[in-house]
Amino acid sequence: MQRWALLLEYDGTPFIGWQRQKSGLAVQDVLEQAASHLARGIYVPCVAAGRTDAGVHAESQIAHLDLAADIHPGKLRDALNFYMKPHPVAVRMAARVAPDWSARFSAIGRAYRYVIIDRPARPALLAGRVWHVHQRLDAQAMATAASLLLGHHDFTSFRASACQARSPLRTLDALDVRRDGEQIIIEASARSFLHHQVRNLVGTLKLVGEGRKPIEWVVEVLAAKDRRAAGPTAPPDGLFLVDVRYPVDPFT
Repeated sequence: MQRWALLLEYDGTPFIGWQRQKSGLAVQDVLEQAASHLARGIYVPCVAAGRTDAGVHAESQIAHLDLAADIHPGKLRDALNFYMKPHPVAVRMAARVAPDWSARFSAIGRAYRYVIIDRPARPALLAGRVWHVHQRLDAQAMATAASLLLGHHDFTSFRASACQARSPLRTLDALDVRRDGEQIIIEASARSFLHHQVRNLVGTLKLVGEGRKPIEWVVEVLAAKDRRAAGPTAPPDGLFLVDVRYPVDPFT
């Protein structure tokens, strides 16, 4: 038996998220069902680096599973992709890893990108992949506010009420905001994130971008350690898991 690392991409729109649940279709369901075809119907559990929520997309999700070793990585990729049709999930790469390697626990960093489109007209081509905001936002003010949240803090104000993490302490390594035409791109990286942390950060920065809150207000929100002090949770549509880092990249 061989442990395999998988690099996946998926459109999160039709899924209840990565994690298998009692009802609804999860990305994990689709991958595990495909893997079972390669294991003569035996259930094959899969573990992912990030348990993305319903509607959240991934450009570079990493997962691992255990399957037979006598298969070429390219053929494993193609076989899984065949059995995952027609769902919007694809394995981009497969690689052999050590038996104790974990997509989740071996990771040393994760990065997300959030995309806002701020214009009066609703998006057609980007529907489901951006947060549509009708008024133009001040991206520079948002960027300045974001810089005040970097570092090691208690992020209770930015965690979901249902967050199961033992500690609200996290180190936010990057929270960059930039404008690209009609889009505002927000990129966040950390070793790990709290449940809804990125979406709550984005919802808070949006209030600054609208001019409804001053830049310094985000410091007060952080210090409050109270979810009610922050802005709304941004919708999942604009959120993408874009990178997971390991001490040694299994795909190189």
